[in-house]
Amino acid sequence: MKITHIENIRSLCILRLSAIGDVTHVLPVVATLQKANPKLKITWIIGKIEHKLVNGMPGVEFIIYDKNRGKNALNELKYTLKSRIFDVLFHMQYSFRANRVAWKIPAKIRIGFDKKRSREFHGFRLTNRIPAIEQQHVLDSFMEFPLLLGAMEKVYEWNISTNLEEQEFANKILHPTKPNVIINPCSSMSYRDWRVENYIQIIDFLQNKYAAHVIICGSPNSHEIATADKIAANTCQPCCNIAGKDTLKKLFALMQQAALVISSDSGPLHIANAAGTAVIGLHASTTAKRSGAYQFRHLAVDCFAKAAKKYENTSADKIKWGHQIKHPDVMQLVSVEAVKAKVVEVLDPIYH
Repeated sequence: MKITHIENIRSLCILRLSAIGDVTHVLPVVATLQKANPKLKITWIIGKIEHKLVNGMPGVEFIIYDKNRGKNALNELKYTLKSRIFDVLFHMQYSFRANRVAWKIPAKIRIGFDKKRSREFHGFRLTNRIPAIEQQHVLDSFMEFPLLLGAMEKVYEWNISTNLEEQEFANKILHPTKPNVIINPCSSMSYRDWRVENYIQIIDFLQNKYAAHVIICGSPNSHEIATADKIAANTCQPCCNIAGKDTLKKLFALMQQAALVISSDSGPLHIANAAGTAVIGLHASTTAKRSGAYQFRHLAVDCFAKAAKKYENTSADKIKWGHQIKHPDVMQLVSVEAVKAKVVEVLDPIYH
């Protein structure tokens, strides 16, 4: 089917339910579409948790899909959309759950991923696919969607809004004169996590060299709270532990004013990127070339190539793009000294 031009499209639906990092990668897609066609009506079907970060975006209608409600959520979505037909659907997730949701969305043109990345019936009912381009960052692959409609000017903007309450929360946590450094020690996958003792060494370094005000963040998950508590209890000087006490929007407000973020490969890494704050990503299970903080990939400590050789007995370029190395010790390839060197690269020009 011939794809119509962006200027001729009146309504477009984006399907990207999760996860936090991937949802932030969709934001430049929205900005690109809105630049190309300011009159375009955009609807985004999104997960319940992920919506908490991006709600309030101008010009975007959100439909929340709560995966925990199972079949009821599918039926409610079908009912909500029963009298609507979108000109275009961007099917931007290829899990089976997302594919089932996509089949409930009425659209004339249905654009999804190339055949190489398709799985679990992702290609069912698609009319068009983005091209298969080797070794792209996830965000770059997402930006292929508007390009297929002739939106040639890419707009790299992450338009996340915060309210007064969220800004006041940040102001209470941040130090007015010291460099504020946020540490996010945990990810959703334990094999991506650096050891507690490594974070303690980095925090001591930050406090001794830069008199930094260190803030440890984390979700309300019991493991993340316990990890943050253990780190905070063992640093030489006190630090601020807000694990389980913030929200995604409050974290974004904090990161907007921070001097630096240090994070495992997880949602907060990409929230920092969206805030435009320098972020040191810690990578070994994954590569920053694909899933790093997009604007700050040069600051990543990326040991994926070493991990491929040590744990999979091959070179990184021979591993399938997107593959994760799940050895429990893989993150120990990220050295404390390498992270310190990146800290110096960011903070020395400002504070020394």
